[in-house]
Amino acid sequence: MIFGGAMAILEGIAAIAKDDLFVATRHYVFQFSLAGWGWVHLILGIVIVLAGCAVLTGALWARYFGVAVAGLGAIANFLWVPYYPLWAMALVAVNIFIVWALCTGMHREAHEGSAA
Repeated sequence: MIFGGAMAILEGIAAIAKDDLFVATRHYVFQFSLAGWGWVHLILGIVIVLAGCAVLTGALWARYFGVAVAGLGAIANFLWVPYYPLWAMALVAVNIFIVWALCTGMHREAHEGSAA
């Protein structure tokens, strides 16, 4: 989670700085300015990093929060596809993997607790 959040933070900083790396598209349903998308990714990335640090503490609420925030990250990066497709799809995959890992961990802990 910390890695995915850090990548979203870098993505947000690059978009806010109006880097020439991104392509501004026209006629897109979710049409925000590049700086607006940058702020979305920067704030979401910071929240994902904080959630990743909370997951390292082992708290159950942190796992639920991590699943929710990683899901939002996947949606935000899916909407980011027209601006930078390869980066966006890579981060969608990372966020989906995070959701899977957090949910699988909760499932295993539930089975271990009932077996004892």
